[in-house]
Amino acid sequence: MDKLHTFLLSALAATLLGCAPNDDAADASAAFHALLAKHWAAAEAEKIFFRTDPDGWRMDGRLSEHTAEARARRADFNDEVLAELSAISPNELDAADRTSYRIFKYERETERESYRQPEHYFPFTSLFGYHTYFAESPASTSVLSASDYDDYLVSLADFTRYNREHIAALREAVGAGYTHYCGSIADYAQTIDAHIVTTPENSGLYVPFTRFPGNIGDDARAAYTERGVKLINDVIVPGYRELLAFFNDEYLPACRAEPGITSLSGGDEYYQYLITYFTTTDMTAAAIHELGLSEVERIRAEMQAIIERVGFDGDFDAFVEFLREDPRFYAKTADELLGRAALISKTAEGELPRFFTRLPRATYKIVGNPTRGAYYMAPSGDGTDSGTYFVEIGDLNSEPLYALEALSLHEAVPGHHLQATLAQELDLPVFRRDLYHSAFGEGWGLYSERLGKEMGFYQDPYSDFGRLSYEAWRACRLVVDTGLHAFGWSRQQAVDFMLENTALSEADIRKEVDRYITWPAQALSYKIGELKIRELRAKAESELGAAFDIRRFHDMVVGNGSLPIAVLEDMVADWIAAETAAAD
Repeated sequence: MDKLHTFLLSALAATLLGCAPNDDAADASAAFHALLAKHWAAAEAEKIFFRTDPDGWRMDGRLSEHTAEARARRADFNDEVLAELSAISPNELDAADRTSYRIFKYERETERESYRQPEHYFPFTSLFGYHTYFAESPASTSVLSASDYDDYLVSLADFTRYNREHIAALREAVGAGYTHYCGSIADYAQTIDAHIVTTPENSGLYVPFTRFPGNIGDDARAAYTERGVKLINDVIVPGYRELLAFFNDEYLPACRAEPGITSLSGGDEYYQYLITYFTTTDMTAAAIHELGLSEVERIRAEMQAIIERVGFDGDFDAFVEFLREDPRFYAKTADELLGRAALISKTAEGELPRFFTRLPRATYKIVGNPTRGAYYMAPSGDGTDSGTYFVEIGDLNSEPLYALEALSLHEAVPGHHLQATLAQELDLPVFRRDLYHSAFGEGWGLYSERLGKEMGFYQDPYSDFGRLSYEAWRACRLVVDTGLHAFGWSRQQAVDFMLENTALSEADIRKEVDRYITWPAQALSYKIGELKIRELRAKAESELGAAFDIRRFHDMVVGNGSLPIAVLEDMVADWIAAETAAAD
């Protein structure tokens, strides 16, 4: 071999060796993003987006399938994705993709476990169900074109199949003994009966036919309305009648006698799965119970301090009764309540630049809700609609004015709206934009209530007591949920504990306890998430000292979409290290 050939071969080898890592990285990145695209395409085809906020459910053409065969198909595909993911080395990805890889793997592993659990036996809770989401979603969905109306009519026409698949799963649940507690669903039939209308115009499903966009002419409007009315009469109402008959004749008589999910076969394992799912931690029921008791004690002391500060002549129970009965703490009309909520939310918007450098482009509206309490629904993310902060107006006593600041900060800004819409606007893989980890989302909402003190809210001691009453309510959840499902508490024990430690009315407490019974572990996510965010902020403040920037900290927390707790912890640690280096 001559010297030239030797030189060329040496040069080629050096080039290949030098390029190999980059080539490997490019290959790994391409494979990872191809897998993400493959998974998202399947999710869109299935119309099943794992771990998304259930309030964001919308109709769009053919509805999702809920047969045993469909569940098996999705489980097999998820296993296939996990196998392909394992062949991609995260070490060959850049930092952003490594984070996405970690989250994606976590989601797919959690989804795999979900198929091993009896989740499909519980498509409804005491608060909502597939049937309420179906009937109520059109009111918050933008229908803007002829194709949107075509898809909407397809959804209406598909309800019979969709409904019967859920009924089949519920009938299977009855056979397996996996039903809800009798005391929590005794009156649940009314949530079904409410949608059995004699006049189609009285159905929530008629709403899109009352607000046609200008690009649809009169003849098309008449045709769409005629088809919609026929579908409501011939498909929807008979479907709800079928569901009502099943519920009354088969499901309710088979309801379970004990409130705790652990009273069922395999219930201990299922409850621990639910704890892990909703908190994204490996905490045990016992640890959560003890944490809750300590938090209730701390918050109770702070509430007592306010009682003494306002000079009230009486004990805690007397003060709570005073709050429940004094008319000054309750709106007299729905317009008054909504107006006050709007003023609070607008005032909070004006304070946001002091605490964030990046704000969402998407807007939100405030809407009176006659039935389902207060909650937030994120926009679709495509720019065609806004977020919605729902305020309950059906029972004005359920939304006391002294708690309205905390409620509005939680549901709108800087709470759910800010976090959810920022996530949708981030340059992230699409699966992360609408991802919803309850501990992160609800933890941020509860953290936002507390942040209100720094923003200038709660100047009225009664409002500050309202904030603390909300915090006590979430702390009580740690005790009550685990008490019910891990320690054999009765429904009345749970009610009594919350009556002793919150300012909620007895009627609201009973609704809350039924929520915890029928939706195990979900209520744990609020306080677990909030405490973790507060802990991480304290860590950052301690380590950074004068270099700590509250705006940059908040941007980092909400600037990566919804995260499992372990991922959030690692990202905060990396951020602290970067801020430290920048300050040196």
